[in-house]
Amino acid sequence: MANKVALVTGAGQGIGQAIAERLAKDGFSVALVGRHLDKVQKVADEINGNGGKALAIKADVSDRDQVFAAVEETVEKFGDFNVIVNNAGLGPTTPIDTITPDDFEWVYKVNVGGVLWGTQAAHKAFKELGHGGKIINATSQAGVVGNPNLALYVGTKFAIRGITQTTARDLASEDITVNAFAPGIVKTPMMFDIAHEVGQNAGKSDEWGMSTFSDGIALGRLSEPEDVANAVAFLAGPDSNYVTGQTLIVDGGMQFQ
Repeated sequence: MANKVALVTGAGQGIGQAIAERLAKDGFSVALVGRHLDKVQKVADEINGNGGKALAIKADVSDRDQVFAAVEETVEKFGDFNVIVNNAGLGPTTPIDTITPDDFEWVYKVNVGGVLWGTQAAHKAFKELGHGGKIINATSQAGVVGNPNLALYVGTKFAIRGITQTTARDLASEDITVNAFAPGIVKTPMMFDIAHEVGQNAGKSDEWGMSTFSDGIALGRLSEPEDVANAVAFLAGPDSNYVTGQTLIVDGGMQFQ
């Protein structure tokens, strides 16, 4: 990875922002992709202001053409492409009897579709550039064990683990590794929204909603986005070159595999 170029989806806030900032710190030129250009532009400006190299790109990961265009723009801007982090995702609270066909299509198109299209786009770029690369997908602690009231989200995160394992086998001969990271309960806007909805559904407080997810963390604290970014930095760097098809659980000791 002479030029070290990475693309991170869902990079406008939370875990995606922390990943982009960490990879920039590690010397990557980073493309930040998000549905809201103002959010990713703000993060890109901060990275550039701190001496890094960042590009903001507006794209909806559920749209295959937009994902391919984002990767192509990244290659054109930075001259190479080495790592994609398929991080963007949705996490609505969905008690089983409330799920509608529209809910199903919306969540699966973003969470699963975004990983499939990102994987395809990265593979195409790696082939055209004549080298291997790294594909890193966001699953979840909820993709390791089912969590209450999250049937749609959990289903997508289990699917991502299967896609990761399959594509790791399919692409290994091309010097492409494919791995996933599984955050636990992270202090992000999405997690606070989930906790609020769970509390509302039970007629209880936001704090009660969060406690339904955070009880049992061995390290005794919620995760910071930077905790997850540290793990992704390992998967993006050379120390993980002999690791593929794996899900790295970063949950402070909620699940043990």
